[in-house]
Amino acid sequence: MNTTTTLAPAIRRSPVQTARLVVSLFKLRIGTLIMVTALVGMAVTPGMAPSLLQVAVLALAVLGASASVGALNQYLEVDTDRLMARTRRRAFASGALPHSPAWLLMIAALLALSVGAAWWVLNASAAMYIFLGAFFYGVVYTMWLKRRSWTNIVVGGLSGSFAVLAGAAVVDPALGPLPLILALVLFLWTPPHFWSLAIAGQADYAAAGVPMLPVVVGPQRAARAVFASTVALVLASLLPFGFGAGPVYMLGALAGGSHFLLKSWTLARSPSRQTAMGAFFASLLQLSLLLGAASIDGLIR
Repeated sequence: MNTTTTLAPAIRRSPVQTARLVVSLFKLRIGTLIMVTALVGMAVTPGMAPSLLQVAVLALAVLGASASVGALNQYLEVDTDRLMARTRRRAFASGALPHSPAWLLMIAALLALSVGAAWWVLNASAAMYIFLGAFFYGVVYTMWLKRRSWTNIVVGGLSGSFAVLAGAAVVDPALGPLPLILALVLFLWTPPHFWSLAIAGQADYAAAGVPMLPVVVGPQRAARAVFASTVALVLASLLPFGFGAGPVYMLGALAGGSHFLLKSWTLARSPSRQTAMGAFFASLLQLSLLLGAASIDGLIR
């Protein structure tokens, strides 16, 4: 029996501590990144500038939808989370919060509020893309593919792509080439980013029975897949330059892409936890530079 899970509910916590536990369910760091991609999708799309209300509703709707499926992910994966060192301290897995069906009502209400607000204030296209992003993460990735196939994170990567399209749809529901290419970049970014982390945590995923790529094919072949997918990502990230993106974007894409390529090549040559985490952090830097440069470029244009 997991003694931590048994004893945790008896611990007296202050309201602030309890609030922190509840907030931790929502995976707000991931949600904030997805929110930023939506705002960048808005920034790179030519058209009439959205109002401050539209910007705020887009940001909050994407963050809320992401938070809802982040909590759903933790609710559904409580047993798996208990088997992994990286996740066993999460609120449901540790027993710090009760694993009650009442949470599902809160999750559904948050998602409905987020999509409904986007539909009311923005437009139907933006609301649809926000819903699809949540659906692909919560249902397709978490419920369907994660425990069944190594392609889980490949398909799950569409969540970030839909966020870009949601932002773009606020300005122009027809979607031009720049947001579509940026959505492709987000789709290609997810596999090398997450596979790098999965190589570092291979033992955890194997113990939990989750068929991440390194568990299925081994760390060496997975590391080579990280490098190959990074090459595809970097090439795709250069495409916007041919569709109106300016030198600021190009500089960010080249700087971040070159660094990620170097770290993924190092991982492919010598797979280890250290080189895997190096590639993982390089992926975060690459995306940060890319999104920052795309935002600046869009504002300048």
